Amino acid sequence: MTPMQKLAGLVVLILVLMAAAAGATWQVQGLRMDEKLAKQSAAHQKALDAITSEAWRQQQAEQDKRLATEQQLAVLDQQHTKELSDAQRNQAILRDRLATADVRLSVLLAEDPASGCNVPSTPSAVGVVHAARRAQLDPAHAQRIIGITDAGDQGLIALRACQAYVRAIAP
Repeated sequence: MTPMQKLAGLVVLILVLMAAAAGATWQVQGLRMDEKLAKQSAAHQKALDAITSEAWRQQQAEQDKRLATEQQLAVLDQQHTKELSDAQRNQAILRDRLATADVRLSVLLAEDPASGCNVPSTPSAVGVVHAARRAQLDPAHAQRIIGITDAGDQGLIALRACQAYVRAIAP
């Protein structure tokens, strides 16, 4: 063997040893990196699990809150529906009583400022009543007045229902 061949063999041997050392180092670094990535992945998964759990809890709380609001609105709706039907029934009874002349509507008449008292100027055969003077309304006019008050009552009930709805859904 010539010295050149020995030198070449030695260089090849050094290169093989260097390659083997580099490969071993590469493997060790790879194992360390795998451990590090596994730890990071586990920490990341744990954080994701915590976020998912919190999101689920918040969603459940919002659903419970929405369900409670819906139940409250259902109760309020039943209450306002009952009020509306009661008012309509009372208005219908009053209209029927007006139509049968069972009840008559009357209005106060303005006093005569010169007289200074509520005593009627003409005596009546029924008796003497010291009260404000009143005039009875025509039944047709009374029916129109009852219709107007009925619409007003329905409007007030609807307004209260809307206000209760807004109060229920507003935080």
